[in-house]
This record gives sequence, C-alpha cells and structure tokens, in this order.
Amino acid sequence: MRVVLGHGASGNAASMKPYVVGFKRRGIDAIAVELPRGGAEKAVPVFIKTSGRGHEVVGGGQSFGGRVASMAAVEADFGGLVLFSYPLHRPGFPDQLRTEHWPQIRCPTLFLSGDRDPFARIELLQEKIKLIPNARLEIFKGQGHGLLAVLDQALDVATDFLSKNIK
Repeated sequence: MRVVLGHGASGNAASMKPYVVGFKRRGIDAIAVELPRGGAEKAVPVFIKTSGRGHEVVGGGQSFGGRVASMAAVEADFGGLVLFSYPLHRPGFPDQLRTEHWPQIRCPTLFLSGDRDPFARIELLQEKIKLIPNARLEIFKGQGHGLLAVLDQALDVATDFLSKNIK
C-alpha cells in the first residue's frame, strides 16, 4: 500500500511533508505529488501519473489535493481515499457542492474535517458522504480549514482506517 497525497490550492508538494513524514513514522509508505494550479480537472491526470492505478494505491490530500484525489479515484480504481479538509463548497456558497463524482467512488473513503471549516459545513458533509458507499467522517472540534494542529491525531485515525479497510 502506498499513500499518494495532493496539496492544497495555495501549497505545493513540499507543504505535504508533515503528512508524508507522519504516515512513514506509522509504517505507511507515502509521497506527495506536485499538482498544477487551476482547476481540479486539469490536475487529475497529473495525480494519476504519479500515483499509478489500482487497489494498492490510496489517494488523498489536503483540501484541493483531496478533491483531485477523489476525482482520480473514479478513473484509477484506488484502494482507498484519505481526504483532509475536503473543500465541499467555497466559503459562503454551501449551495455549490463539489460532489458530482462522489456516487462513482467505489473505494473506502475517510473524510477528516474540522467543525469550523468554512469550506465544508459539517451538517452538509455528514449528509453528502452518504453518496459514497463506504465513507466515514472524523470530525475535529475547534478546527478550521486545515488540521495541522491535530495532525498526529488525524494521522492516527487515518492509519487505523487504512489498516481496517485496505487489503
């Protein structure tokens, strides 16, 4: 199993180092992918080129990177997804959801989200993850968009999820 992580819209592959190092410390091979700026659709082929395809790949990432990974999962048949601070909608636009592809996701999916994230109203996220057959949501109280303050806890949850769901 290998975890491939995409970065947030304002980040780069290097900004994912705490996640990569954290996974490796827990015995899980992980790398970060450098995504192009712009729309998520444009970044999907770049993600897949780095990640490869198939059930031994777990896609994931922070915000934009997680959205790209979730879109790539539909095409690349990943074994799982670990999505940190998924950007369900733009701040202030909860009616413009980024879930069109969710019903096509077939792998176990873990969402890790702060309950104060302006990019994902928790009650909406709780409702919408039902579109994905094997999805779970872990909520971090007091956290906004980004989980660095609770990263060790988030990575522990992710590691447990992967050990139970990814063969």
